[in-house]
Amino acid sequence: MSEVQTITLAVVEDEPPPILGLAALARIAFQGIPLGALRNILVERIQGNANDSGAFMDLSVIEQLSGRRDEGVACLIEALKRERLFRRPRPYEGDGLRLLAFMAPGDFMANTPVDFLLDGSNIALDILYLWHGAPMPDIVPDHDVALVAIGESDQTRALLKELPALLRAWPRPIVNGNADRIIELGRDRAFELLDQLPGIRIPRTGRITHGALAAAASGEAPDETGLDGAQFPVILRPIASHAGKDLQKIDDSAALGDYLRDLSDPEFYVAPFIDYRSQDGLFRKYRIAFIDGEPFASHMAISGHWMVHYLNAGMTASPEKREEEARFMADFDAEGGFVSRHRTAFEALVRRVGLDYFVIDCGETVDGEILVFEIDVAMIVHSIDPPELFPYKTPAMKKLFAAFTALLNKRAGIE
Repeated sequence: MSEVQTITLAVVEDEPPPILGLAALARIAFQGIPLGALRNILVERIQGNANDSGAFMDLSVIEQLSGRRDEGVACLIEALKRERLFRRPRPYEGDGLRLLAFMAPGDFMANTPVDFLLDGSNIALDILYLWHGAPMPDIVPDHDVALVAIGESDQTRALLKELPALLRAWPRPIVNGNADRIIELGRDRAFELLDQLPGIRIPRTGRITHGALAAAASGEAPDETGLDGAQFPVILRPIASHAGKDLQKIDDSAALGDYLRDLSDPEFYVAPFIDYRSQDGLFRKYRIAFIDGEPFASHMAISGHWMVHYLNAGMTASPEKREEEARFMADFDAEGGFVSRHRTAFEALVRRVGLDYFVIDCGETVDGEILVFEIDVAMIVHSIDPPELFPYKTPAMKKLFAAFTALLNKRAGIE
């Protein structure tokens, strides 16, 4: 796929299979509506037509939303055996921008959650799946703008390396077209990218094998992690881990042995633990999207535990936490707000990353620096939390989504 390929844009004779997509199905799930009935309908569709790739694709999402990730990915692979191009139709009657998103096979954290970002717009979304070694189709549906929506991972690195050469000849404008920049966002590469930026702190993250960790746990190696001599406590996670799965702070060699006992993963990320708790003893994690160079608040989570995830931080059960998040969002880009405090850091971050769209998870250190936990293009940004509990999120997310739509229009040359 490294050779320049001639691409023909056309109104395809057979329209791509329509799908409901992640955003619609996740909204149903978050509303507490059981997905079992819809799942049964999709299974019946497949039983009646084994080539119903659209049913396989939506079934993949339902399986993942139901906690069956492996089954969901298997359904996705079945869909891709039959078709590489899928369409999320316009939500409303009338015209709108036509967007083509390039995605890679994987779970729903593998790619930019584009249909979430299109909330409130009438943009037609076509999704074309790519993978290393597979040629681009000679004919693709015409569109106004394209988007590289492929997140960084070991599985996508080769594909991301070869995309820029192919996309140089693409006949339409592309958002995040410099896809090789996405590679630099990897957990084990981001330190080199962001270290020494003003107002930014990022822990050096490396890779270490299960065997090397086991040796350290048994006392056969020094009480070190292999990461430039870093000492305990450290943070460990398997290479393929997401959403905090098997992510743990390790305080000593005994804890390391306990951690490894039930894990067979061959390789792990390792990083020094940085205590970022606030003066009240709580940890605060922020998710911020950068769109065309500007930061936008996605969420803020508050927890007594260092490993903060929105779903387990108790935001739903705590009016006080929601009140603080509401203030964070309302004052985010006001004078004296979050952006104002970190403007120099954010401007340096945008210049260094060099992408049209990316997201960070971060905290604030006690000395006022941005502590970057993760940076990628594939982190979930959504507006499906219950509005009766989170009314303040609606205006903040509408602002974010409008900025994303404006970015697409700008690249497409549409005022």
